[in-house]
Amino acid sequence: MRKGGVLGLAGKPRLRAAGKLCWADGRTAGLRHPGFTTHSSKCLTECVDQQHPLDRTMGCFFSKRRKAEKESQAESEDERPRQYSWDHREKVDLKDYMFSGLKDETVGRLPGKVAGQQFLIQDCENCNIYIFDHSATVTIDDCTNCVIFLGPVKTSVFFRNCRDCRCLLACQQFRVRDCRKLEVFLCCATQPIIESSTNIKFGCFQWYYPELAFQFKDAGLSIFNNTWSNVHDFTPVAGELNWSLLPENAMVQDFVPVPTTEEFKAVRISTEASRSIVPISRGQRQKNSDESCLVVLFAGDYTIANARKLIDEMVGKGFSLVQTKEVSMKPEDAQRVFQEKASDFLPLLNKGPVIALEFNGDGAVEGCQYIINETFNGTKMFVSEKKDTACGDVDSFYNFADIQMGV
Repeated sequence: MRKGGVLGLAGKPRLRAAGKLCWADGRTAGLRHPGFTTHSSKCLTECVDQQHPLDRTMGCFFSKRRKAEKESQAESEDERPRQYSWDHREKVDLKDYMFSGLKDETVGRLPGKVAGQQFLIQDCENCNIYIFDHSATVTIDDCTNCVIFLGPVKTSVFFRNCRDCRCLLACQQFRVRDCRKLEVFLCCATQPIIESSTNIKFGCFQWYYPELAFQFKDAGLSIFNNTWSNVHDFTPVAGELNWSLLPENAMVQDFVPVPTTEEFKAVRISTEASRSIVPISRGQRQKNSDESCLVVLFAGDYTIANARKLIDEMVGKGFSLVQTKEVSMKPEDAQRVFQEKASDFLPLLNKGPVIALEFNGDGAVEGCQYIINETFNGTKMFVSEKKDTACGDVDSFYNFADIQMGV
């Protein structure tokens, strides 16, 4: 080796400024002093500033390789299909949520088979159709002479171009367009609407099977919010009435018979009024008496059971249930409705919605007070105090509730 020089990999010396010696070892990517000691920071700076050709070659090689690896990795990520949460959902066969083009058949879906999906019924004739489950929305198009039962529907039920059908259903919204001669036993949370339709008749929902109460809950519907008789006609005709109410003594099984096919025998159905999941109310029918009574039950562990028990007791004594409502109240609402008694109920409002019941019949106020004192002693409820003020109680509460619910 010559003084002042360095042997490269080919054994040729390379001069280094200031007489510094460096060793380019082909087995390593770094630079070493003679004896393979690590560079000092000063020497490293000098080596970088005056880099050997091998140093630059090796640096470019590794830099290019790393760049190529990153680009290759990016390309492979781009080529790999992205995964989304909905990619892992179970595939839905639309045929499982549709009845189309059927004639002279009895068909349906058992509890748990629809599970909140949308459903379509179209172009069916002389069919009996039973959906024993809750669904998101249901559309019925171009059906003739059919019997249709629908379990609780979370949003809307829409009939279009149907005729001569008998139906029993529960929903949030109900709409009929371009239909004629429908008979509907209905539970509807909002005002039913008909449009360009004639001879539409309404009755109160009346049906029971064990899973029905849970299906109402899954659909987000209250059995106490039922405006079945408060119908709005978008296209009224002067001198004619496009809709009416079914007779109060109409038997639901005469319109929507219980299915007798083997498939539906497992569904334990009852059409008895006393077992109906939805309380049977008179709605907009003419009241039998000028005397009504308002009862308001506050949220608790047994509120629904207490409401049903009170309805059974009052109806059993000959009084009529006119209407029901389940709604949340604020302190200012209670002040308007309960007036001087509001302070007694304010602490109960935070527990949840209240349930209101209107009973009608001669002696309804006294009858209500007696049953509540005898059967529900210790349970705090609002009950109209006097016959003279009871109708005012009813109007105050239901005016508030209609505004609150946008009815």
